[in-house]
Amino acid sequence: MQTRHTLPPTLADIEALAQAAVERLPDLFRRHLANVLLRVEDFPDRDVMAVMELESEWDILGLYQGRHVGMKGDEPTGVLPDMIFLYRRPILEEWCRTDDSLDAIVTHVLVHEVGHHFGLSDAAMEAIEAAAD
Repeated sequence: MQTRHTLPPTLADIEALAQAAVERLPDLFRRHLANVLLRVEDFPDRDVMAVMELESEWDILGLYQGRHVGMKGDEPTGVLPDMIFLYRRPILEEWCRTDDSLDAIVTHVLVHEVGHHFGLSDAAMEAIEAAAD
């Protein structure tokens, strides 16, 4: 009997799911995301791990880096563009541990990071999700 091997979703596959999730957002949100870069990486880098005080590179699924919408207008010179990072390997680990589809997990992480772009805290987003359930 021959075993069929399938490869895990690539960085490009995760990016395609994230881009599709962005396209499903209401126009108002998409307009504010026009200048936000979306990056998919396998894991956070050492600097992110240190700043976020992570014990392991598996402890984070996504990250928003930048100035939220309410802080726009007086950016210092040389500031990097706003970015949303999705971390492929931790996302795939989450996918393996749950019954959720990969698309649902990527969408959830992306929307969470978009919330940070709009200045929402983790606690505020948890309250919104709880109210929606």
